[in-house]
Amino acid sequence: MAEVLKIAFTPFTQRRGVLVVFCSEGLKFGPATRKALAPVDAFLRQAAAADRFTGKNGSTLEIVAPAGLDLPRLVVIGTGKENDLKTRDMVKLGGAAMGKVPAVATEAAIFAEVATGALRPEQVAELALGVRLRAYAFDRYKTKRKEGDDRADKVEVDLACANSGAAEKAWTRKVAIADGVVLARDLINEPANILYPAELARRASALSKLGVSVEVFDVADMRKLGMGALLGVGQGSVHDSRMVVMRWNGGKKGVEPISFIGKGVTFDTGGISIKPAAGMEDMKGDMAGAACVVGLMHALAGRKAKVNAVCAIGLVENMPDGKAQRPGDIVKTMSGQTIEIINTDAEGRLVLADVLHYVNKRFKPKFMINLATLTGAIIVALGQEYAGLFSNNDRLVERLTKAGEATGERVWRMPLGPEYDKMIDSKFADMKNTGGRWAGSITAAQLLQRFVDKTPWAHLDIAGTALGSPQTDINKSWSSGWGVRLLDRLVEDYYER
Repeated sequence: MAEVLKIAFTPFTQRRGVLVVFCSEGLKFGPATRKALAPVDAFLRQAAAADRFTGKNGSTLEIVAPAGLDLPRLVVIGTGKENDLKTRDMVKLGGAAMGKVPAVATEAAIFAEVATGALRPEQVAELALGVRLRAYAFDRYKTKRKEGDDRADKVEVDLACANSGAAEKAWTRKVAIADGVVLARDLINEPANILYPAELARRASALSKLGVSVEVFDVADMRKLGMGALLGVGQGSVHDSRMVVMRWNGGKKGVEPISFIGKGVTFDTGGISIKPAAGMEDMKGDMAGAACVVGLMHALAGRKAKVNAVCAIGLVENMPDGKAQRPGDIVKTMSGQTIEIINTDAEGRLVLADVLHYVNKRFKPKFMINLATLTGAIIVALGQEYAGLFSNNDRLVERLTKAGEATGERVWRMPLGPEYDKMIDSKFADMKNTGGRWAGSITAAQLLQRFVDKTPWAHLDIAGTALGSPQTDINKSWSSGWGVRLLDRLVEDYYER
């Protein structure tokens, strides 16, 4: 995607190729847009009336080769009522605009202006973010195009705005976030024969080019640490497990870091408790939590965030080999607690248990947030619109919720409590790795909570949002890279000083 899309920031007086503009209800345009469309004003209003286009939110009017404008196509996108637009809507508008640029086009101009006037530089950068995310496609393994597919090899998009210099400066900060989301999408979309634990660790290590300190732990290292839960999950695979710890020190020296932990099951067969064949190919994405954490670290380092952050990912492949762990096995975690394996398909919580404990004891962070495609039960509860949020800290919940509303990557708090905790008590060990069918997402979170002590902690179950992601104005990919923008916003709003 980065190779085929070029974004530039230009004055309103410069435009070429497909022209995309915005209007509010009643065909109300901004001043620069009205001036640009003056030669076709009467025709435009006639076409709008014929198509019953009034500028309602999400509606579009397209005119091919409009007489009076030396352009191949004019696209008008409705933004709804004049005062309803918020800054968070700019990303969506950018995606919608890019979606209206034909695949054959090599040039396009998007007027960064609404009815109330030109967008601020920060809003133009948000618009550009939407353009970038909508343009993403994961097609690197397609060796030939379908007959009749005459897509352009490269498209240049101009964001026409009032202060192009300031907008470009704002974009240099925002582009790091875009790169982080794209990195997460790429990792999740990769097939498991390409992206196994060692390869994902290698790609995470590339963050060192941005100034990130990266440590990779192999099986021997984790065995010394006593990570029996994590190692038990991967022992049936020919691909050895890994743990990667990434540190960004952009804050004041000596200030305790914030931390993010990701589940990285590069493929999940379910192990001995094997999954049904239908849909198992999607389990290449069971490392979406780890991908988000890597993407987030790329965003923080890329924009030189003024914060100390630790990100850690546990990487395993869950396979049903003769060496694989069995239901009934008991594993000892790094914390010393023991877990009885009831179902080998409840493996992600085992990985996270050891990594959470390691990060907590070594770095003593302000908080820990872990992300995981942990349970199908969360999809039953929340569908694909919200990620499940479990936490021991109301303040962290409030901040995550606000960041979610601001970015559109929304979270919904789910309950925790001693009644649910009893459901994972074991007859033979300190706990068992599943509490049965009922409250499956909650009992998984209860297990994780046993490994965080009193540290403020949040668990995001992203099974519904990270894989088979909803198709939106800014995402047409199987995976949206969910969580990178949410957590970057959390850091920017509350933890950078």
